[in-house]
Amino acid sequence: MSLIKEIDIRNRELAEEVLKVQIPSYMVEAEIIGFSDIPPLKDTVDTLQQCGETFFGYYIDEELCGAISIKVEMGEIDIHRLIVHPDHFRNGIAQRLLDFVEFNIECKEEIEIIKVSTGFKNAPAVSLYIKNGFHKVDEVRVNEQLSLTFFEKKKLNNGGDEL
Repeated sequence: MSLIKEIDIRNRELAEEVLKVQIPSYMVEAEIIGFSDIPPLKDTVDTLQQCGETFFGYYIDEELCGAISIKVEMGEIDIHRLIVHPDHFRNGIAQRLLDFVEFNIECKEEIEIIKVSTGFKNAPAVSLYIKNGFHKVDEVRVNEQLSLTFFEKKKLNNGGDEL
């Protein structure tokens, strides 16, 4: 049985579980983009606990298989992490987590925009975001080896997708 539920990242054991998914997930991304010095690979349990993000986990039979983290501010959802353990790649988990955030996050204010960024060369992530109606809004070259692509998706006031 699978389910998505909020993770209390301040709980040390839960932060350890997230890190056990995050590190292998970002190691694959580092390999794809050809750059291993990405910040999520430097995270520790302590840095996760202090990041200020809200985490949701995708569980199969009580095993954390993927997670998404967000910050919600001024009518925007900013996706900070979308991770899936490599053992569970290509099973639709990233899609389900993305859908969960888009259609189930309740806020005191209307969500107008969802933002996310990924490595320019991370073709699977870029494809996922474009398939889900995100539009490229910027590309930033961080250094000679790394460029980031920024995406946004505008939302209608009724919670539906942009027309």
